[in-house]
Amino acid sequence: MTVKTHFKTLERKAYVKNGAVRLIFASLAIILEVLWLYFLATRLYTSAPWLSTLASFAALIVAVVVYGRRENAAMKMMWMMLIISFPPLGVVLYLLTGLTGSTVAMKRRFNVAEADLSASLPVDEAQLKAVSLSNPQAAGIPHYISRSAHFPLYRHTAVAFHPDALTAFEALKKDLSRAERFIFMEYYAIEDSTAFNEIREILKERAKAGVEVRLFYDDIGSIFFINTDFVQRMESDGIRCRVFNPMLPIANILMNNRDHRKMTVIDGRIGYTGGYNLADEYFHLKQPYGYWKDSGVRLEGPSVCSLTHQFLIMWNAIRSHDLDDHDFSRYFPDVKPLDAPGFVQPYGDSPLDNENVGENVYMSILNSAEHCCWFMTPYLIITDEMVRAFTLAAKRGVDVRIVTPGIPDKKITYRVTRSSYRQLVQSGVRIYEYTPGFCHAKQCVCDDRLAVCGTINLDYRSLYHHFEDAVFMMDTPAVADIRRDFENVFAQSREVTSGYIARPSAAVHLHETLLRLIAPLL
Repeated sequence: MTVKTHFKTLERKAYVKNGAVRLIFASLAIILEVLWLYFLATRLYTSAPWLSTLASFAALIVAVVVYGRRENAAMKMMWMMLIISFPPLGVVLYLLTGLTGSTVAMKRRFNVAEADLSASLPVDEAQLKAVSLSNPQAAGIPHYISRSAHFPLYRHTAVAFHPDALTAFEALKKDLSRAERFIFMEYYAIEDSTAFNEIREILKERAKAGVEVRLFYDDIGSIFFINTDFVQRMESDGIRCRVFNPMLPIANILMNNRDHRKMTVIDGRIGYTGGYNLADEYFHLKQPYGYWKDSGVRLEGPSVCSLTHQFLIMWNAIRSHDLDDHDFSRYFPDVKPLDAPGFVQPYGDSPLDNENVGENVYMSILNSAEHCCWFMTPYLIITDEMVRAFTLAAKRGVDVRIVTPGIPDKKITYRVTRSSYRQLVQSGVRIYEYTPGFCHAKQCVCDDRLAVCGTINLDYRSLYHHFEDAVFMMDTPAVADIRRDFENVFAQSREVTSGYIARPSAAVHLHETLLRLIAPLL
């Protein structure tokens, strides 16, 4: 492995301090709010016997309501135990932080934006018939994405896989510099430092040339990396900028819902997505956790309109007082089909509906696997349903492997990730840890014909709480490239499978069980 270490990082301590102060202030305000509500609830709970009985009955009702919700069983179990064991605290925490839905107003805005843009993504029945003939074993996956998630299947799209975020970054800069009509960029984290400054100069130049430039980022993802005047500075450069779900000093049910997507759309013809954000560590300008492994794909062709569609929904639905779009047609140009083999299907996942697209696609791939199915993820905090999909595939004789980081970025999350190894390994799944550093890539390959690359981790937050995106590929040359990347990563990783085959001691078993119990909170 060749590690590039061209460190030219300009540390921006003022920005980090600014973000840290804002986050600490908001977090303290939320904690005080929760404590105050808990204090009031406890006073009512203990002030009179009948109130105590009423509170216990109310906690039982809330627990029953939680049980009846369309959520994952592990998430429901954790909240039910907390609510019944500690009625005032459990009820308060669940009402403030446990709900995964949205406000009525927010959902209405998203529904309106989706309705306005629905005509931009018509389902192509001919492509679905073609994929059924090409690969009957796996054809149900694109059918599901089309029918339930409403993202069409495409042909004639060229896909270039980038096994390293730095090569994707260099390609992205070249494409941005050639933009003629519009640039849309949506990222979970933006760091106002060396890498992004290179992007910013290109965006500024393109905006002066008359190109419409829009930048959209998540507030929590970027809070440590940018200053509070970031939006104003972007606007002064001609770059329209919006922030998703700003961190406010008040607990609310939307705080769990983050925009974890990473995508760029250029002129409606070229698109990028993958695991990397616009921050220095992704491009090896910093190495806080060893060598950072990430990946992404570049799309060129008709399928890019699915990325455009996702961006425009988020841009137009986030706040009611913004000036939104009314004419979308100019962002969906007629794109010339390319002479490219295979099928491509960009798709998104939203916490605002009851369809867990990211998890369902991954499980469907596992269920369709015949020979091999390999996954790469920074976090392995999965549901019992997904555990069964992994273990059943392995028991059928499929070569199932999972790559996780060798150097963690979050120690508690790393411990929970490792607590999931044993039940997988004992059913035949092989586990590798990437020894050079932190593995942030989110990708899988199956039977040398199917692959997914995008932003969706194998954890509760990605699968249930966040807005995500990915690209499903079938029989494209990029699938072989992704397989080769896995083989290279295996060679640089240590296989830890043998360390988790034996039956653990009672203490270790209890420790792993407790970690899995709190997993839905991470």
